Amino acid sequence: MNSKKIKVHVKNNHWAPGSFPSDAEGEKNFTITKKHIDQALEGFPEIKEKVEFFIDWDEDNFKTSMSNSDILLAWNFSTTNLKNVAPNLKWIHLISAGVEHLLPLDWMFDGLVLTNSSGVHSKKAGEYGLMSILMLQNHMTKIITNQKNKKFISLFSNPIKGKTVLLVGTGSLGSSMAKHVSLLGANVIGVNKQGRSVEGCSKIITIDKIDSVLPHADFLYLAVPGTPETKNLINRKRLNMLKPSCGVINIGRQSVMDYDVLCEKLKKFEIAGAILDVFSPEPIEKNSKLWDTPNLIITPHVSSDDHGTYVRSTLELFVKNLKLFILNKELFNKIDKDLGY
Repeated sequence: MNSKKIKVHVKNNHWAPGSFPSDAEGEKNFTITKKHIDQALEGFPEIKEKVEFFIDWDEDNFKTSMSNSDILLAWNFSTTNLKNVAPNLKWIHLISAGVEHLLPLDWMFDGLVLTNSSGVHSKKAGEYGLMSILMLQNHMTKIITNQKNKKFISLFSNPIKGKTVLLVGTGSLGSSMAKHVSLLGANVIGVNKQGRSVEGCSKIITIDKIDSVLPHADFLYLAVPGTPETKNLINRKRLNMLKPSCGVINIGRQSVMDYDVLCEKLKKFEIAGAILDVFSPEPIEKNSKLWDTPNLIITPHVSSDDHGTYVRSTLELFVKNLKLFILNKELFNKIDKDLGY
C-alpha cells in the first residue's frame, strides 16, 4: 500500500429491514464494486494514480481501514468518536441525497466536509413525479381501489392544463417534476425557504406563506428532506386546509406529513387520493393501516432510484468532486452543518 496515495474507504451495506437498502434488490442496485470504480476512473489516469480504494461491507473492517483513510464514500456509518477512529478523514460523500439519518450533525469536526449525491436522482424523479400527478388527475388511486373491490365505475377526468400543483421543496427532485408538468399547462407554485425562483414554477412563495396556498392546490407534492424544521410540516391543520378534490404525493420523507391523519381523510373521502413513496420504517410493517387505506397507492421508495445506473451516476458526481479535492478546491453539494441539508 502506497501511503502517499489518497485513501478512499467505500462502505457498502448488506440489506436489512428498516435500513438501507431494505431488500435484496436494493442491495444489488446500490452496491459499489471495483468494476464500478474502474469504469468511473476510465480516462482519468492522473486521478487513478493518486487514489486507492478499500471496498468494504457494513462495519466489517471499518475501524481498521478508517484509521488511515482520507475519504469515506458511504450511506451510513458510526459517528461515535469519528475524529479518533479516522484522524486523517477530510471528506465524506454520501451516496444519497438525504442526510436525515445522520442528524444532528454535531459529530462533524472542524475541517471535515460532508457532500451528498443531490442531482443524480433528478431525471428519474421528474418522470415519477409526472406519472404520479397524471395518475391522480385520472383518478387512478380510486380506480385501483374499485378494482380491488370488484367495482366497475366510470370515473372521467380532464387534461391537467390549468390545474394547480403546490410543490413543497424545489430542489433537484421537485424541480424536475415541475419542468415536466408545467409543459402540460399545469400551474406549479413552488415553496422553498429563500423564495428563490425555479424553472417550471409560475410562482414561488416562502415556506412561512404555505397556509395561504394550500386551499387552492389541486395537487400537493412534497419533496422536502427530513429535518427538524420540516418535521410534521403537513399536520392535521394543514391537511384540513386541502379541498376534497386534492391529490397528495410524498417523495420526501414520512416525517414531513402526518400519515395517520392522511389515512383518516382518505377513508372519509376528504382527500381525493394519495401516492406515497417514503415510509418509516421501511419496509412498511405488515399490520400498518396504510396497506388497507382506500385511494392510496404505495410505492416502495423507488421514485428517484435508477435501475442499474444509480451507482454509475453517483460515482460520476464523486469523481468530479474528487478532482476538486485533489486540487484543494471547493467541493460542490456541500451540506450545511447547521441547516442539515
